[in-house]
Amino acid sequence: MSDQTERRVDLLAFPNFQLLDIAGPMQVFATANRVIEDAGRSPVYLLRIIARQAQTMAWAGLTLLSDPLPGTDEPCDTLVIAGGDAVHEALRDPELVAWIAHKAPNTRRIASICTGAFLAGAAGLLDGRRAVTHWDSCDLLAQTFPTARVEPDPIFIEDGKLWTSAGVTAGIDLALALVERDLGHAVAMAVARDLVVFLKRPGGQSQYSAALALQHGEERFETLHGWMRENLAEDLSIPALAAHCGMSGRSFQRHYRQATGLPAAQAVERLRVEQARLLLADSDLPLKKIVRQCGFGSEETMRRSFARQLATTPQAYRERFPGAQTSR
Repeated sequence: MSDQTERRVDLLAFPNFQLLDIAGPMQVFATANRVIEDAGRSPVYLLRIIARQAQTMAWAGLTLLSDPLPGTDEPCDTLVIAGGDAVHEALRDPELVAWIAHKAPNTRRIASICTGAFLAGAAGLLDGRRAVTHWDSCDLLAQTFPTARVEPDPIFIEDGKLWTSAGVTAGIDLALALVERDLGHAVAMAVARDLVVFLKRPGGQSQYSAALALQHGEERFETLHGWMRENLAEDLSIPALAAHCGMSGRSFQRHYRQATGLPAAQAVERLRVEQARLLLADSDLPLKKIVRQCGFGSEETMRRSFARQLATTPQAYRERFPGAQTSR
């Protein structure tokens, strides 16, 4: 168990912020407090929502009571900066941006959720640092703050005292990582179980899910994708997929590509690589077993798929993103 001194966590809101950017991390920290209280220890996180307004309405319509912005010289353990489409309006508030800039030196770590990275950038916190935001805003973030090293792929990034996350629910992943850093793996795992979420999608894993990327197709192919994910070790050749859809092979390939923008064989490879990534990061299963479970046929086939999709090897991926590795 790591250091359990009290830690002030301030969650910064602004008008029309994204509700889950505050509620998600706040619930993670609150649940961590309960977990350690149940173990007979004192709660660690002192949580408060702060804003320039006494009452702050989220974009979803829920109004939260907010504490005023504390003095910039007041010590703070963790500052969490919310995001949302309205962040671009918040950027026009020079007092808010200045407050973040002056608060940063007295804050142990700063975490931006989703497009909260724009506020961090406006305060000069992204200069020379790696950062991420919602996939749809990464290009704009890079253009707006050219000295930042924006990476569009990760779920979250830690660079020194700055933590940034991808969109919305990735804030929960980031908060779980902060709890794990503060209180250890067992507490973070207990929080994840309580909230019914994964403990970690490793910080270098893609914010794009292969299944999510395929959700632009026809309804019949949505059903097919679910079946594919449940049967990765089975025959997912074009004839087998076409038969599952009750179509000829030629008709299936044409309609599938029109609906998803991908050849069916490439979609199968993406789904298999995604499942293999999860198993490599979160289990100690040998490569041969992962090959079989994911339907690659051979280790060489999986290696070539990883090279195409991720520009790395399965072994290098496992070494870079070690998870709990508790599967036996």
